[in-house]
Amino acid sequence: MRIGIIGCGFVADYHMQTLSNYPNLKLVGVMDQNKDRAAHFTDFYGIKHFPSIEALIEKAEVTLILNLTNPRNHFEVSKTCLNAGVHVYSEKPLATNFAEAEDLVKLAEEKGLAIAGAPCNILSETAQTLWKAIRENVIGPIRLVYGEMDDGMLHKMAYRKWFSSSGVPWPYKDEFEVGCTLEHAGYYIGWLVAFFGAAETVTAFSACLIPEKVANEILTPSDTPDFSVACIRFSSGVVARLTCGIVAPHNHGLKIVGEEGILCTDDCWNYKSPVYVRKRITIRRKTLISPLKNKVPLLKAPGGKIKQRGSQQMDFVRGVGEMASAIQENRLSRLPSDFILHVNEIVLAIQNIHEYGGTYKVQTRFKPLTPMPWA
Repeated sequence: MRIGIIGCGFVADYHMQTLSNYPNLKLVGVMDQNKDRAAHFTDFYGIKHFPSIEALIEKAEVTLILNLTNPRNHFEVSKTCLNAGVHVYSEKPLATNFAEAEDLVKLAEEKGLAIAGAPCNILSETAQTLWKAIRENVIGPIRLVYGEMDDGMLHKMAYRKWFSSSGVPWPYKDEFEVGCTLEHAGYYIGWLVAFFGAAETVTAFSACLIPEKVANEILTPSDTPDFSVACIRFSSGVVARLTCGIVAPHNHGLKIVGEEGILCTDDCWNYKSPVYVRKRITIRRKTLISPLKNKVPLLKAPGGKIKQRGSQQMDFVRGVGEMASAIQENRLSRLPSDFILHVNEIVLAIQNIHEYGGTYKVQTRFKPLTPMPWA
């Protein structure tokens, strides 16, 4: 499948690092409105640059576009691509406004096109292993989930010295303005709704705890939440508590609490993060969780290795490859648009919970997802 990239910034390098794992994808061109950034990217990777979205789609005969632009541009860029008759895979979130996200899904349906988006870590070895253990009732009926997406005090770190593999600086201003909830909460929300069904209600709190994150620069807006905590009730009856922030110490852990034990992993940003089970045991008159952690055998995905720099050990192209295969095989993708829209709605509800008085009733639903064939 002939694919094109729109947006040659920091995250584009992450996609380039695992693109070779997918022989069904052929990158034929890129586009970025920043000419210097586009020239840097094309020189580094030897890829042809096109001056506009329309030129990229028409002259390069693109079938699928990767929208890797700033989140605030996702809607307009994806809409333009759909109207031009090509499939779209968007970086997260699908849109920063729920009505716009709905419009994109409806437009794709009207035109007979596919639209999907990041994060795609539900396709990871860790997520698929956890999901299989849940289906096999390893820890009995599940009652509660604790998820953490906290990254420490980013404003205290040397983020101006963070560069991608091709030398692109981390877009700290955009990250702070868009907010950690829109950027990161979806990594675990995607897992949870796949495991436990559609979310029914979100009760949450979000706030900007550190307004002045960047010295001598103005953030717009200046009060985007840098901390959020949400309690989500799913259609299955399971309840999850999820924190997301850039203030509390780094913690990306997940604990799934069942009647007979706990399933846990340390990091959803590592596609091969080990999965452990700790069984509930009874000793005399006491019932407790065993201090011993037993590894659950990690499922193995076909394909090449993940060679990312830094803390992220993720295959960013796995979702693109799955989407392209689904289109070519004329089947439903394992990242269908109704699932992506549902995740987008929950993330937006958490970030903007003040608009709903603290509790939000989720509107969307999705068809149950299918595990990966190797799971």
